Amino acid sequence: MRGIRAFGRHGADPGEQEVPQPFDIDVSFELDLGAARRSDALGDTVDYASLHATIVALVRERSYALIERLGAEVLDAVLADPRVRRATVRVAKPHRLAGATPAVVLHAARD
Repeated sequence: MRGIRAFGRHGADPGEQEVPQPFDIDVSFELDLGAARRSDALGDTVDYASLHATIVALVRERSYALIERLGAEVLDAVLADPRVRRATVRVAKPHRLAGATPAVVLHAARD
């Protein structure tokens, strides 16, 4: 899922958590899609609409100083589906620095 835009109150600098600001999130993950390819049933894959809503709610309802922490929470939400084997999350904070966009990429895999 690419291009998730959500507004939240995250930041370490004074005043950053006072007003919601945009965060851009990309999520990719690996899972066995064999069942979904055969069944054409939503229950055999990740429900993208539900995951999107969960990510937007995380950004909107929680508050962290670091985008690294926000990214970790999003990563945990993706991995909450036991079918997901590994995942990558990118969190960017546009409009924060003049001419640059701070961003982090986090990866995790099941043991």
